[in-house]
Amino acid sequence: MDAMEFFQASAGQWRSLRTTHHLAFRQAEKGHSNISVESLTANDPKVIEICQMHEIDPGLAAGGAYVTWNGEMAWDKEDENHKGSTIFAIVPDPDNPRKGRMLRERGYAEIVPVVGQFEMDETDALMLITEYETMSSIERFWFASPDVRMRTSAVKRFGGFNTSTFCTEIRLTENEETANSPEPSDLTFSSALGW
Repeated sequence: MDAMEFFQASAGQWRSLRTTHHLAFRQAEKGHSNISVESLTANDPKVIEICQMHEIDPGLAAGGAYVTWNGEMAWDKEDENHKGSTIFAIVPDPDNPRKGRMLRERGYAEIVPVVGQFEMDETDALMLITEYETMSSIERFWFASPDVRMRTSAVKRFGGFNTSTFCTEIRLTENEETANSPEPSDLTFSSALGW
């Protein structure tokens, strides 16, 4: 499996349950979100546009993904929301399609356009490493089964303030896609996962 095949396998609607560990405070925050992933071909205008944004030849891209999300976290303030969208473009190394550059319209740790590095490991998990101006992030995505995807992330700020997150993402059926999102109190959290 290469990174583009990973995004193709990820296409669809997902319910994500997450725990974010705020390491400096030694506390964990629970949350949930609905995520939509659309796989994009190399000649999709969104992929071409993000390549041009980063001044990279669109002809080098293998494709990408358009991702939207809408979620809640336990510590949200009244006017705070976790809703948004981003575009990814995959630019594999010429000699190895399992590693290369991941172009993003907005980053995971900072809401700015960013170029990270991706690599598929020996278990076909997708690793993303991104360096920002004030922090860095490492993300790992893998499939526990075709309809269950796991995700971990660690964010390190240069001042030493760190967070780590674990998510379980479950693919929704057509009936579930049309149902309302559950309230946080309705979610079942695994104590082993912490969220």
